[in-house]
Amino acid sequence: MASSSHPTFLSRQHGTSLGKLPDRSRDTAFGEMSAAQKRETQRLERERERAEKERLEREEQNQLTEEQKEEIKEAFQLFDLDKDQKIDYHEFKVAMKALGFEVPKSEILSLLQTHGAPAQPPTSNSPLHQPRLLLGFAQFQSIMSKKILERDPREEILRAFDLFDEGGKGKINLQDLRRVARELGEGLEEEELMAMIEEFDMDGDGAINREEFLGICLQ
Repeated sequence: MASSSHPTFLSRQHGTSLGKLPDRSRDTAFGEMSAAQKRETQRLERERERAEKERLEREEQNQLTEEQKEEIKEAFQLFDLDKDQKIDYHEFKVAMKALGFEVPKSEILSLLQTHGAPAQPPTSNSPLHQPRLLLGFAQFQSIMSKKILERDPREEILRAFDLFDEGGKGKINLQDLRRVARELGEGLEEEELMAMIEEFDMDGDGAINREEFLGICLQ
């Protein structure tokens, strides 16, 4: 009887081990879950980065004075020639220049590539044709806020000096002060204007030069 029992046991064991394939369904489901989790993680990371970028932009804009914010708005509206709330390369360039920034072509193109959007509809269906990129006000405001905050305060002061210095003499004289006071609607007497010149005229030439003007504003 011992000899007859062994074949039966072996055949049963042999049939069991070869007749069943490994179950891969759980591995497949795990792989699909991992891919879905990865996509969701990437989406959440993009959302986090976008929210952080918007927060930093708001902080930058909050550091601007109301006058600076208004200047940015006016520059955009002035050079948005077709009034579609978007500006192209040329409009962007002159708007920045109006705000006191001489920016090279390469940087303007880079800013448009980063912050701009293609014009709709495209002006050409050719794959070789580069779409015209446009910049909305929010993007323009963000770019210019950053540039203004990064600007050397001396540059801002010298821009103001140039507004006083009619004709680019390199000095602000009594006539310049009289003109600016009139444009601003300030009813200052001649004696008051002369006193302002005398107070800050360090070299006694009857006018205020750039260095003297910087000293006034930075003290």
